Amino acid sequence: MREAERDSGTTRTTLRLERLRPDHADALLAFERENRAYFTRTIPDRGDAYFADFAAVHAARLAEQDAGVCHFHVVTDEQGHLVGRVNLVDVEDGSAELGYRIGERAAGRGVATAAVGEVCRTAATAYGLVALTAVTTLDNPASRAVLERNGFLPAGELTLVGRPGIAYRRALR
Repeated sequence: MREAERDSGTTRTTLRLERLRPDHADALLAFERENRAYFTRTIPDRGDAYFADFAAVHAARLAEQDAGVCHFHVVTDEQGHLVGRVNLVDVEDGSAELGYRIGERAAGRGVATAAVGEVCRTAATAYGLVALTAVTTLDNPASRAVLERNGFLPAGELTLVGRPGIAYRRALR
């Protein structure tokens, strides 16, 4: 478990980045349900099957993590409430793709920037990765800002779920 501090002007808040565990299932499902409509404003919906079969989905994620092909994390606040998740998927040849979701209640307060920064440090030190990639749509300026604040550089344009997007890359060493 790692802690990251975020400074929102006058207040310092401690966030905790925790590697996904079996006991996160209930809180993670509640987080995804609570934020489903919020997330679908900017990213594709996970679909009803994700929620209906969440126990199997969670078990599959843990198996992927155990196999070393993915590293999943939850982000909790000072009170231990799950406020986001940050994932590294498709780990291969020292690289992985970064993905993250911060719940609506925590949005706009620096949580994503702090959590992405912490997972970048963890990727380099604990997982031995040398580079990360990420993608977002052009019409998601908040996500683009989080990536750019964390040293990700534009690496090309693409289409993401039928929308114009941009790929980013960050060297970790």
